[in-house]
Amino acid sequence: MNFSLHSLGLFAARQALPFLSWTPRVNAKSLRADIVAALTGAVIVLPQGVAFAIIAGLPPQYGLYTAIVTPIIAALFGSSWHLVSGPTTAISLVVFSAISQHAQPGSPEFISLALTLTFMAGAYQLAFGLAQLGRLVNFVSHSVVVGFTAGAAILIVTSQMKSVLGIDIARGHDFLHTWMDIAAKASDTNAYVAGLAIATLLIAVFVSQLFPRLPNMLLAMIAGSLLSLAFDGPAYGIALIGEIPGHLPPLSMPDFSFTTFRELASQALAVAVLGLIEAVSIGRSIASKSHQRIDASQEFVGQGLSNIVGSFFSSYAGSGSFTRSGLNYASGAQTPVAAILAAVFLAVILLSMAPLTAYLPIPAMGGIILLVAWRLVDLHHIRTILRVSRSESVVLIVTFVATLLLELEFAIYAGVLLSLVLYLNRTANPRMYSVIPCPDSTPRRFIPVGPISTRRCPQLEILEINGAVFFGSVNSVARRLGYIYKADPLLNHVLIVADSIAVIDVSGAEMLAEEAATLKERGGGLYISGLRLEDKMFLKRGGYLDIIGRENIFLSKKVALPTILKRLDQDRCETCVRRIFAECQGEQETGIISPD
Repeated sequence: MNFSLHSLGLFAARQALPFLSWTPRVNAKSLRADIVAALTGAVIVLPQGVAFAIIAGLPPQYGLYTAIVTPIIAALFGSSWHLVSGPTTAISLVVFSAISQHAQPGSPEFISLALTLTFMAGAYQLAFGLAQLGRLVNFVSHSVVVGFTAGAAILIVTSQMKSVLGIDIARGHDFLHTWMDIAAKASDTNAYVAGLAIATLLIAVFVSQLFPRLPNMLLAMIAGSLLSLAFDGPAYGIALIGEIPGHLPPLSMPDFSFTTFRELASQALAVAVLGLIEAVSIGRSIASKSHQRIDASQEFVGQGLSNIVGSFFSSYAGSGSFTRSGLNYASGAQTPVAAILAAVFLAVILLSMAPLTAYLPIPAMGGIILLVAWRLVDLHHIRTILRVSRSESVVLIVTFVATLLLELEFAIYAGVLLSLVLYLNRTANPRMYSVIPCPDSTPRRFIPVGPISTRRCPQLEILEINGAVFFGSVNSVARRLGYIYKADPLLNHVLIVADSIAVIDVSGAEMLAEEAATLKERGGGLYISGLRLEDKMFLKRGGYLDIIGRENIFLSKKVALPTILKRLDQDRCETCVRRIFAECQGEQETGIISPD
């Protein structure tokens, strides 16, 4: 009894404090590997944090604050050993889109609303995690993320044209009007600004191609700063970011007024949903390589707590980063300690090197952001989706177009809603196959045939159903049976192979009982093989089993066939020339039957 209570208490503690499950894995060897991975991650996130904060419309230091606070909390309370959380491109763009409707980017009011949005998004995520809703991510197509990030990449490029070209572009315009404004003012491009942005971009690409292990973005930013210093960039219209405050994330306070909560409720939900999809997708992708099992609901809790805590430490909304998480795993990280140490190392770098950011040119930062945007576009998956799946292509295209033309939160909702509709449509139309035994196979093997094939038995239909027989699919199943009856009016025996039926609900049970009654009136019967025990007990409790007939339930179709064949009209069997079953009288050699 004491042992059981101890085990139950340990399980409860690990649920509330998930880091207790991996801390025993920390040792001298793992710590050495985690330190190496953490140093790499800290160097990589330095330019990214600055870039993402600019995309979000926040002062550069807020990206670094987010990269310090968020990954520590997410690592302690999440479930992945390698996921690194923090500022991300897509989340940053949604934050900018949401808050810029209410305040001027970079203003104190904008910062306050961004922190409030972060708190609200974290509260949503924490609530979803505590409610064990992690599995809902399975119903959101990956095409939503692919389409959204591709659209976000174009929006990011659009937002950086002002910095890259050195022209004055009004904020607040939609995508199409912004590009019309860019085209109208293209002749005013500052050649020095554009040249520095392009040079920084090319240096980053060059370093990444020739020296993939080096921090290409950081080196490109340094090179861009040196170029600006070499020809006195500010004298030619090149603006500088300015010095970042060299201190740890200061305390902050979200705005808890009802009016602010009401204004940001929809946008916060969109940030929460996108962040959860990103984090769980990335965590599972890396877990497939590390052979770790991800608890999606626990990841929801980790992401929610990281955003809630971050909102009180000058951090805006974050999520899992594919680049940093993938690099963390590739660098040999063994435990979440790597993500925690990377945040600590970044804090040390911020304290020691903050004054140097005063020489960082905004056009150089714009060039880096263009590279970030380009890497967002997953051309491989886009081509694959467009080639292999029409429904997924629709989800991708709708999400992509909505991202460009609608408010970003509605683009996310549109993609998620459409993917759910397509999922429900697939669920409502389970795969159904008419099958017959292959005469030359030993043991007996069944093969599919067309619904109107002349190779089927004129008295007995064998129908395999793959999916759920529930309120959403009963019309589809009944329609298929009606089509079979219409094709062969004398058919009055149906064997449903239920090995792959996931679940049967009340509507499904009533439909089966109605079909059984109809077939009995026609002098035949409905038979079910391979029914799960829980579904059989469900049919029994509801009285449906008495209508179908307990004698019509079989363990397998091979057990069912000898009994069912004896119940067929033997006079018709004697004159039948199809000879489908080995039990048929006067069986003839017909050769292998191929599917229709």
